[in-house]
Amino acid sequence: MTLGIRASFLLIFLGCVCLISYALYLQLVKDLLPCPLCVVQRIAYWLMGLTALLGFFHSSPAARRIYGGLMAAFACLGAIVALRQAWLVRYPEAFECGISPEEEFLNALPLARWWPSMFEANGDCADVSWKFISLTLPDWSAIFFIIFGSLAVYVLLARRNYY
Repeated sequence: MTLGIRASFLLIFLGCVCLISYALYLQLVKDLLPCPLCVVQRIAYWLMGLTALLGFFHSSPAARRIYGGLMAAFACLGAIVALRQAWLVRYPEAFECGISPEEEFLNALPLARWWPSMFEANGDCADVSWKFISLTLPDWSAIFFIIFGSLAVYVLLARRNYY
């Protein structure tokens, strides 16, 4: 049995929705403020999820390859940022505290003014206040980016549509 292309798109979209929703829950209910690297990961999840939603509704083979390539690129970007944050969590002495240029840049974007609870960066990138099975949030985020990126590569390279 093969996983259908449309099912892959839907799985990536629903996964991104769940992860973004959980990030908002942690922020608004558990008072975990997002750092600049967290906000970049949120943007990558948004871009990947919206691309997957477009791919789910647009079924031409050429569009499938474009959407698969875009999702793979967003997943790669997100994984790089998540792995960088995971490294900073493990080696906080390599990180300078205070307001970083990334934080100033992200908070100056229209997205941060349009939806501050989602895209405004106020947290510390090296803060470890949440763990599950001894893995931190950036660890889990990197894992999900790799999973979604693998699905995107599957969508990109699948020979048949399997809708």
